[in-house]
Amino acid sequence: MKQEPDALGHFGPYGGRYVAETLMPALINLEQAFRQAVQDPAFNKRLHEILRDYAGRPSPLYFAERLTKAYGGARLYLKREDLCHTGAHKINNTIGQALLAQRMGKQRLMAETGAGQHGVATATAAALFGMACDIFMGTEDIRRQAPNVQRMQFLGATVYPVRSGTATLKDAMSEAMRAWVARVDDTFYVIGSVAGPHPYPSMVRTFQSVIGTEARAQILKKTGRLPDMIIACVGGGSNAAGIFSAFLKDAKVRLVGVEAAGFGLKTGLHAASIGAGSIGILHGAKSYLLQDDDGQVRNAHSISAGLDYPGVGPEHAYWADTHRVKYCSVTDAAALRAFDDLTRLEGILPALEASHALAEARKRARALGRKAVVIINLSGRGDKDLDNIVAYQKKHREH
Repeated sequence: MKQEPDALGHFGPYGGRYVAETLMPALINLEQAFRQAVQDPAFNKRLHEILRDYAGRPSPLYFAERLTKAYGGARLYLKREDLCHTGAHKINNTIGQALLAQRMGKQRLMAETGAGQHGVATATAAALFGMACDIFMGTEDIRRQAPNVQRMQFLGATVYPVRSGTATLKDAMSEAMRAWVARVDDTFYVIGSVAGPHPYPSMVRTFQSVIGTEARAQILKKTGRLPDMIIACVGGGSNAAGIFSAFLKDAKVRLVGVEAAGFGLKTGLHAASIGAGSIGILHGAKSYLLQDDDGQVRNAHSISAGLDYPGVGPEHAYWADTHRVKYCSVTDAAALRAFDDLTRLEGILPALEASHALAEARKRARALGRKAVVIINLSGRGDKDLDNIVAYQKKHREH
């Protein structure tokens, strides 16, 4: 299974660089710097040290015994990215990109954010390395992720509200890319997912591949064999790409990516770009996205701010076409049930993003049988989502 894009950044027909000419030199320079850095033992040593001593890696692989019993089938293991510093997998990528920015002599980090976890992780990396930080965030996400906005501001970042469109992740990313054009000389744009123009999809996947590398070694140590299945949620798709990357060549390991079905695919109120989208160009790359017959990007919906994005990383589109990864979708209601399951059975509050992966495990566990081993990537913790969950429950009780 191919793991690197071609020279122009394509995974099969997907990916590439569809950006303004003013950004092309910056992207080419970034690609060259990234390739040099990942081949430099000193860079890799420093990255490993920070991830270990500061971010808290390796994250544990936890056997969820009570959840396994409740779901009545496969043995369920959780890759605990929620225990990383800042509460999600995002820190793996922002530390890597911040180190690269420092190597390139940049003084400022810039990022978009939806659920706020990437914004917090970027602001954290900026504070660690003594850099200025600008975060673009949609006003709707600012409303439903207020605690993360406060965390970013305490860390010294300037949060720019984005009011255009649906005022969510798509619009924040569009505004951040426009702002980057004006500050490309001194600013490093830290994209949070395996989306955007080349080299971002492969770069972010590389920095997140630590999840898969650890999970592979951990499951072999705990069970003496590889898992039968790995399940991860997919918005843009960085946590999934990170854990899948270590198992792509293992044909017997089934990889399952879970998109957000929102209120249901038939309602149109969802964020399932692979399941119900078509091929187009968004944020500088060709992939599957939600669009109308005229090619205009449609609004996405998910109770989870981190999955509320109308596109998906180009490598995921390639994996879908080649059938290496099976993509499915989970509704808001099913994700909330899974959130309750893990919270009450294991004392772990999962992020709503990760709750989608848990909900898919709930569907599959019994059919897989008691001998099967499943790893669920618990991409983040749910503290940030509590106000949103309470509001959702109140609204639906009233109706």
